[in-house]
Amino acid sequence: MKILLLASAFNGLTQRVWCTLREQGHEVGVELAPAHAEPESLIREVERIDPDLILCPFLKHRVPEEVWRRWTTVIVHPGPVGDRGPSSLDHTLLGQGPRWGVTALSAVEEMDAGPIWATSTFEVPEGITKSALYNSRVADAAMECVETVVRKVAAGARPVPAEEHPRAVPGTGELPLLRRAAFALDWRAPARDLARRIAAADGAPGAPVDFEGRTYCLFDAVPTDEDTGASPGTIVGRDCESIAFATGRGTLWVGYAALLERKRGPKLPAAMVIDASAAPFRAAPQALAESVYRRDGDIGFLTIRSYNGAMHTEQCRRLTAAVEKALAEDTRILVVTGTEHAFSNGIHLGVIDAAPDPAAEAWANINAIDELCLAIAQADQLTVAAFSANAGAGGVMTGLCADVTVARDGVVLNPYYDMGIYGSELHTWSVADRVGASTAARLLGDKLPISADEAARIGLIGAVGPRDWNEFQRWLRAVAVGYNEPVTRGRMYAAKARRRAEAKPMSYYQTIELAEMARDMFDDRHGFHAKRRAFLGKAAPTETPAKLRFR
Repeated sequence: MKILLLASAFNGLTQRVWCTLREQGHEVGVELAPAHAEPESLIREVERIDPDLILCPFLKHRVPEEVWRRWTTVIVHPGPVGDRGPSSLDHTLLGQGPRWGVTALSAVEEMDAGPIWATSTFEVPEGITKSALYNSRVADAAMECVETVVRKVAAGARPVPAEEHPRAVPGTGELPLLRRAAFALDWRAPARDLARRIAAADGAPGAPVDFEGRTYCLFDAVPTDEDTGASPGTIVGRDCESIAFATGRGTLWVGYAALLERKRGPKLPAAMVIDASAAPFRAAPQALAESVYRRDGDIGFLTIRSYNGAMHTEQCRRLTAAVEKALAEDTRILVVTGTEHAFSNGIHLGVIDAAPDPAAEAWANINAIDELCLAIAQADQLTVAAFSANAGAGGVMTGLCADVTVARDGVVLNPYYDMGIYGSELHTWSVADRVGASTAARLLGDKLPISADEAARIGLIGAVGPRDWNEFQRWLRAVAVGYNEPVTRGRMYAAKARRRAEAKPMSYYQTIELAEMARDMFDDRHGFHAKRRAFLGKAAPTETPAKLRFR
């Protein structure tokens, strides 16, 4: 089937749909709606393509009537049957709805009001942020809907009128757009209520609050029941860059913040935005910890946490120390994994851009993440890296430095650099070592996402585990236990020794990569500065990249 993906951006969900449909044998192309300033240009492009199906997995714009009347056009809406409006997830998280869903419906004149092709519902975990919900439960339900739509269209089936379709979630209807003011915080409220509002506004528009005469948006918040006795809105502690505030009841820990003046500034680690230098040390809750280590016999498990996958200089240094500390134990295997909602995307572009000298900060950041990679690559123990969630650029390369790399089903990897930089993280060794020079050159040159299944097929990773989070955790432990079986462990250590013997010293690859990176970061030879700014500013694409279009 010839399927056109019409989207506002080639985001994680659109990438997952693109990968899955291509692997199923469909001919798939992408058109980015913002690139078509005038509807006529989009209409002409759709006429040229003449698709069998138009899918809109992430679309903020209206589909021109000339398109949806002539071609089957299906919108993937992040709400259950009956839900309408642009702030679907915001409303359900604010209202603490226990159940939500995704609906695939035909595009019609009224937004989100067309006939129903498919729907899927799910439980909403308590305390989950909007971004995390979108990238997990929503994305999984969306994929289920997409598969149903493709199957029905291929069979010649028709959608069910919205008024005739049963509603799995009662009380749904049209809800208004929620702007930033709807998420305003009052320090006198309980910490749990504040955290819920921050979670609902995660990503955009952000939850605003006044503090010492300035207005900030807060992100990545975790409440505790600890009562410090301080006045609401007082900073009562700090742990690394996370800040603790007293509230009307309990303590609110905040990991990220942005200054809100004429427009919202960049999201940065909280202590880089709000002055907390005089705050006493107070241990942050484990939910905000950058790393958590546990030991299971001869196996160590290190979970790394990075908000939205970005890792700044000091964070990379602390993670390196955590890896080195874990490796200092008398274990035989170290498993490095991420959280359910994030693994890593490499260096922190926001912190780099906000630095007084962005080039110097970028240089420090790339050197720091290289040290993390070296710690994993040169470990004496057998190392296993597990892509627990989507990963990109240096985050992918960091995982590939392990002796064994696995992934969770549904994960999308972007194993390349696309920000005007050559890239480091030992990728000139790790990628070719796994898939060969030719395939490595293609992956780095094509700059296209691949699914976990495709990564396993070409040998970039070793295996793919279950999508369900709890099942994946059990599977990952079983994998580690299997490698720890004496015969298997001996075979893996022999393979590890051969890999090292066949490679040049790690400093060789690092030296070559950093020489190229120095020119990109200090001389800006490939537009790193402008591309970084455009990415952080979420600049709308002016055209659809040729690599995404029908070939």
